[in-house]
Amino acid sequence: MGIVASQSLKNVISTYSGFLIGAINTLFLYTQFLSGEYYGMVGVMLSAAHVMMPIMAFGVHNTLVKFYSSFKTRVSINSFLTLMILLPLAVIIPVSFLGYVGYRSIGTFLSTKNALIKDYVWHIIVIAIALAYFEVFFAWAKVQMKTVFGNFMKEVFHRVVAMLLLFLLYFDFLNVEQFMLGLVYMYLLRMLIMKIYAFSLKLPVISFKKLSNLSSILKYSSLILLAGSVASILLDVDKVMLGKLIVNLDNVAYYNVAVYIATVIVVPQRAMHQILMPLSAKYLNERDFGALGELYKKSSLNLFVVSGFIFLIIVSNISQFYTLIDEQYSAGIYVVILISLAKLYDSVLGSNNAILFNSDYYRVILTFGVILVVLMIVLNIVLIPVLGINGAALGTFAAIVLYNSVKLFFVYRYFKVLPFTFNSLKTAVLILVSALIFYFWDFPFHAIISIALKSILICVSYFVVVYKFNLSEDISASLDKYLKK
Repeated sequence: MGIVASQSLKNVISTYSGFLIGAINTLFLYTQFLSGEYYGMVGVMLSAAHVMMPIMAFGVHNTLVKFYSSFKTRVSINSFLTLMILLPLAVIIPVSFLGYVGYRSIGTFLSTKNALIKDYVWHIIVIAIALAYFEVFFAWAKVQMKTVFGNFMKEVFHRVVAMLLLFLLYFDFLNVEQFMLGLVYMYLLRMLIMKIYAFSLKLPVISFKKLSNLSSILKYSSLILLAGSVASILLDVDKVMLGKLIVNLDNVAYYNVAVYIATVIVVPQRAMHQILMPLSAKYLNERDFGALGELYKKSSLNLFVVSGFIFLIIVSNISQFYTLIDEQYSAGIYVVILISLAKLYDSVLGSNNAILFNSDYYRVILTFGVILVVLMIVLNIVLIPVLGINGAALGTFAAIVLYNSVKLFFVYRYFKVLPFTFNSLKTAVLILVSALIFYFWDFPFHAIISIALKSILICVSYFVVVYKFNLSEDISASLDKYLKK
């Protein structure tokens, strides 16, 4: 796992740097510099754009990774890459036209509870296009086994620019409308920079030679579009539905903060996923199922250990953490716990997504994915009016757990491999016992001191157990190197 460890470590550093900056933005700057209504609007706008992104990309960012290593000649590679650049336009052009023609109708539908939303329909569409082509150019770099710069752009760049825009807003260099437009320009600039970098790795040569497996590529793109849409909907539709079903947009802001806190758990998974995708595609194309299974187990265990530690830090300190920010935001405590559990389950699956999306069995989970999206929407419609943001979290939790369980089952059915080992069970026991010990008490000091002390105690006790019982060979080896130094 040399290349995985090397690039994953660099990606973890940049991803956590981005999340630290994002945490400052999300938990402090947005809450202080924007009204709850406009902060909620930012959440709705970006969530809607992320839901649209897989459609705008036409699944190309996954298709590029899956098929690239299967082409061996220069002509076929150039023709394939030409197709990958142009294919998203098949969706972007008609969707943009529909947005232009139906702008008022779309705005009216989305703003039945919140009139503010109708003014930002075009913002959503343009950001969705920028997100889509960013992912295409990032995939272009991934197939060259270069993920570090792209991950930096994905995790750090836009958060730094957002922070700058927030300060410009605070010091009255921008008004709120200019700030919202600045977010759009930010995503367009990020896309352009990623394009320049990707083309510096491999400059495209326009070629329209017919590909022998064109029908397979188009079929895969169409179906993976649905799969990507399912995944994005599972992640972001709850925020969009909160904006639709709850009158007070402040609740979306509370939900955004809670989900952001929980999302920190999957940072290691997101960092490792960038290199797991092209490696899994390579092993599948070469039919090296032994290496594929080993990658599956190791990625699962390592992510479980690391993400489990982050889960403990978050859940054990969440009550005191909320005392550091606006008290109203503490309405999201149970959202944090539920979404954190769902994110931990995500991490335990390791390279599951990389295997399914790059295999010939990706079609199988699409039906279940669509069913689960419908279930999630129904659950949100039922639960949000009754339980508010906790209802959105409960619906999201149920849908994610079911969806992940289906994916776990199908990888086992077709590849006869599970990500779990006996050390996975030991890790689960460690996390459960630690959570029961640390959740129910706090140091009687200021919140910052209490959080720091408890986090240090959790860190030391957790990794002493991990090291003593050798729960992960890779992590133990890293600790060995550190201790020798």
